[in-house]
Amino acid sequence: MIKFYFHPGPNPIKIALFLEETGLEFELVPVDTLKGEQHSEQYRAINPNNKTPAIEDNGVRVFDSNAILLYLADKTGLLAGSPENRGELLSWLMFIATGLGPYSGQCVHFTHHAPEKIDYAANRYRRETQRHYEVLDAHLNNRDFIVADELSIADIAAWGWVDRIDFVLGKDALASYPNVQRWFNLINSRPAIARARNMGKDIEFKTEFDEQAKRSFFPQNYAVDAK
Repeated sequence: MIKFYFHPGPNPIKIALFLEETGLEFELVPVDTLKGEQHSEQYRAINPNNKTPAIEDNGVRVFDSNAILLYLADKTGLLAGSPENRGELLSWLMFIATGLGPYSGQCVHFTHHAPEKIDYAANRYRRETQRHYEVLDAHLNNRDFIVADELSIADIAAWGWVDRIDFVLGKDALASYPNVQRWFNLINSRPAIARARNMGKDIEFKTEFDEQAKRSFFPQNYAVDAK
């Protein structure tokens, strides 16, 4: 059975949605990242990058949400797209993995969490995040799904971040991208969405973003220069 190492967030919820869409059996293993549990020796053996999500599948470890989606889709054949659309699927999955996701994350950091406001950094990541949305919006013109005419892991990967756009770019930001908004509403209406959102609701995760949480999330900010 798959062990799913989980904390509520835009990357783990992608895996939650894949599992709920496909009905694969799994064991949920909570990792409270605001308490710093991702830095434990035990968890580093699963994900040496100290982040969630990660999975173990019969002794095979896989970390990074997009790698997990690709691994599970390839293994099961579910939400993997058709062979003739493989290049398109990989292209959009990497667009999300290297662009939409990380730029959204850095936009959040410099907008909400940076200890000092740096206008250049905040503007840089905000504008690049917006540019990625513009690319996706243009692609989704007259399309229901990102690849071909069926749900795939590309849609799941994008949904995890688009779901948080209000926090990333501000309230009602999605209205600026009507094709992405239409696509999001279509994905968001699927029954598996509610189950994915409810995953881990019975677990008491830390919610206060206090000094302990900041040190757990951004340990590099507190590292002592060894020089």
